[in-house]
Amino acid sequence: MKIIMRTTCERDVSEYKVIPGISFSIIEKRDAYVNFQNALGISGEDPALHLEDDIIMCDDFSNRINHVINAHENDVIQFFSMRKDDITVGTRYIRGGDFLAALCFYLPAKMSADILEYSKIWPGREKDPTGLDLMIGDYLRKERIKYLNICPNLVDHKVGKSLINSKRSSKRVSLTFRK
Repeated sequence: MKIIMRTTCERDVSEYKVIPGISFSIIEKRDAYVNFQNALGISGEDPALHLEDDIIMCDDFSNRINHVINAHENDVIQFFSMRKDDITVGTRYIRGGDFLAALCFYLPAKMSADILEYSKIWPGREKDPTGLDLMIGDYLRKERIKYLNICPNLVDHKVGKSLINSKRSSKRVSLTFRK
């Protein structure tokens, strides 16, 4: 499995270098979509854990993530969510078209390559150039794939202004994350 973190030259990612086997998709220009396409290309046809550079990791992150992936290696897995059902329902499968947040998620073998091809023709790019999660959701909907939403979440989102869309709330946080 490949582990790829998308980042820019503006972020210090040294705290994430403790993740065994991590590689970084770094681009000069602030373009989340192009950086995601780059990360998908790095993944190739391998299974991959995709990360953003502003996550808070749970304790024992690598072991906990790998435990879930080993049990569900053929599923799309979401490790961050902000849904109210996370509290009341917990871990569950969700319709692919409802995929939200691209902070930390797993794609099984060959899916990164398939999503990369879809990203090149995605009709929503002009309307929402930072909507990586929307593009993934559209791909999953088209392919009729559900994803597994893990609760409690194994990552949280750092509070702060978004580098890719200043209109986003600075408090996009998990309702179930436990360190």
